[in-house]
Amino acid sequence: MSYAVAVGLAVASLTTTASAADITGAGATFPFPVYSKWAEAYKKATGTGLNYQSIGSGGGIKQIQAKTVDFGATDAPLKAEVLEKSGLVQFPTVMGAVVPVVNIPGVQSGQVKLTGPVLADIFQGKITKWNDPKIAQLNSGVKLPDANITPVYRSDSSGTTSVFTTYLSQVSNAWKSDLGAGTTVNWPAGQGGKGNEGVAATVKQVPNSIGYVEYAYAKQNNIPYTLLQNQAGKYPQPETKSFQAAAANANWTAAPGFGISLTNQPGDEAWPITAPTFILVYENPENPEQTAEVLKFFDWAYKNGDKLAADLDYVPLPDNVVEQVRATWAKEIKNKSGQPVYKM
Repeated sequence: MSYAVAVGLAVASLTTTASAADITGAGATFPFPVYSKWAEAYKKATGTGLNYQSIGSGGGIKQIQAKTVDFGATDAPLKAEVLEKSGLVQFPTVMGAVVPVVNIPGVQSGQVKLTGPVLADIFQGKITKWNDPKIAQLNSGVKLPDANITPVYRSDSSGTTSVFTTYLSQVSNAWKSDLGAGTTVNWPAGQGGKGNEGVAATVKQVPNSIGYVEYAYAKQNNIPYTLLQNQAGKYPQPETKSFQAAAANANWTAAPGFGISLTNQPGDEAWPITAPTFILVYENPENPEQTAEVLKFFDWAYKNGDKLAADLDYVPLPDNVVEQVRATWAKEIKNKSGQPVYKM
């Protein structure tokens, strides 16, 4: 072996040792802003870093199933049979909201109102002009252009798309029968963008476009959002109060892995496209030490990350749900000796 190769291997070995406790994760772009903030603060507090790839929920599920990361992240919760077959445990971290975002010259955030059925018709290519009578009727006094609408959708397998299309399926029978809900659908009109980042960037670049993104992306990128009529017939602002209202009556034990839906919830103040986001880890991990590091990170986030989440307009989980999550960790995630990876 040459000296150069030997030195190279030594450096690689030292680097690996130094970063052994660092956590790797991949998946949903929906929570990427808050995971980034948490990771930055956690590194300062503990010295442990987080390398999170914001690649979409579909990619995150594939990577955890391939065991190439310590955790996967998804906004589309996995069903009980998939969790059981894959040997995965699923738990929520925060709640956020999907908002329609637009690039209509002269139109500011909150000026345009849409109903669920009208939004579905736009993304189904049935409403093609901003001054269509169905939109104009909802927006008396707003100057809407005689311009073609360009819908912008997620081109990758996306939990945000799953949340969005679940909502559209709830409010539009035509959407439900023709396209349905899923992490990908056969979009009949518009153009795609990869990740929440890609949709946000495309909407900013394309005049008279409309897309859907997690609210933090709209806020951080200063993209105008529309108001959206909720089940009670009201038009709440997308904000912490309306996201909390949507989650107020949630039954977190109604589905395995806490996999509930918060779309189209009742209540005057409820934002209609609210959703939790989820983490996936193995119940019997091959590397329990790394899974323990993952759980330490999210335990720290539950204890210390609420303000960082709220600053980005995510909604922290209720305390009782956090306790249920910790109990799930202790009960279900075990090392090879059958001992809990997470110590209560």
